[in-house]
Amino acid sequence: MNKHQPALTSIDDALAAILQQAVPVQKVEPVALDQALAKILAQDVFSSIDVPSDNNSAMDGYAVNIDDLANKDLQAHGLAISQRIAAGQAAAPLKAGSCARIFTGAPIPAGANAVAMQEVCERINEKIKFPAQLALNNNIRLAGSDIAKGSRILAKGHHLAPQDLGLLAAIGVQSVNVVASIKVAILATGDELIEPGQALSAGKIYNSNQPMLRALLTKLGAEISYCAVVEDSHAATLAALQQAAASADLVISTGGVSVGEEDHVKACVEQLGQLDVWKLALKPGKPLAFGRLGQTPFFGLPGNPVAVFVTFLLFVRPFIKTLQGANGRPLIVPMRANFTRQKSQVRQEYLRVKVQDNASLDAYPDQNSGVLSSTVWANALALVAPHTSVSEGDFLPTLLFSELLS
Repeated sequence: MNKHQPALTSIDDALAAILQQAVPVQKVEPVALDQALAKILAQDVFSSIDVPSDNNSAMDGYAVNIDDLANKDLQAHGLAISQRIAAGQAAAPLKAGSCARIFTGAPIPAGANAVAMQEVCERINEKIKFPAQLALNNNIRLAGSDIAKGSRILAKGHHLAPQDLGLLAAIGVQSVNVVASIKVAILATGDELIEPGQALSAGKIYNSNQPMLRALLTKLGAEISYCAVVEDSHAATLAALQQAAASADLVISTGGVSVGEEDHVKACVEQLGQLDVWKLALKPGKPLAFGRLGQTPFFGLPGNPVAVFVTFLLFVRPFIKTLQGANGRPLIVPMRANFTRQKSQVRQEYLRVKVQDNASLDAYPDQNSGVLSSTVWANALALVAPHTSVSEGDFLPTLLFSELLS
């Protein structure tokens, strides 16, 4: 390394410095259940009811009191059907020495303590012959067996998924208090960028980073407050950063954070605020920058789309999660490599890999940071420490997309 060149910041040091400045949002807002997907719960949710609210049948069949099955006379002639109970109907107490025709989800009548499914019963006229023995509560879903009244079903900081909304509806919740949406501005820098749908001329490329960032932010429950493509000039970059900072809780730019003559983001950020993190021991994503535009947090992501994808998952995602009062640290699991990689890197490298059925890893053959198709092929990132080669059979710390994209 050139003695005049500053040392690269380690991933752990950079993340610690970034998260130290993530002050959780205090504003809470109520949202209807059908608008709550991907939001972050601002408080614990407790159930005010038992689910199921009553004992109910898990099968179509016949409800009975198992003590009556010990009566040989009743067993010999069968038990009369005293009532028919469908889901949604109220049940009368079970008459002694009788049974009830019952359907899945219907309430168990008082006095019954087992359900025999219809396939194991014999119907003779209006009487039912049961198996010789039935266990207590056979085929009965007990009240509160899914959710007990007073129990906590979801914790503060939980990222609401589709199944969570079903669970909330099951206890009668109509709206929930969530952390107010984080407003994010996105800037894509570069004279070479044009929008999809326009004719592609010489020297131009389609703007793939903004749609990807929009989607990543939407999955986190963030709100896009401003989005623009910025030409490669100091004046345009400065104006765009000022406008973005005024409209958002967080500004994210792509490109322009390196040291080329057309890279203006770093200088403009330092003019408007401060740069706290720049140049990481990371591949892909070395030129990532973090700082503030006045009081507004700022991420300067690289321009190459894979580097944008990786640095967002490693740094922006945990920063936003922390703002939301949630845990942004992803689960890391060791998995066995099916490949070798001899080149030792000065930087910590995140390889695009695919987890196979046997929990082993295949690596995408081209790990260039411009190969966006690798992120579609892959379903995980495998971490290779600096100055480390990989031999087949080595276990690598692995971050699953199923975890990182939730």
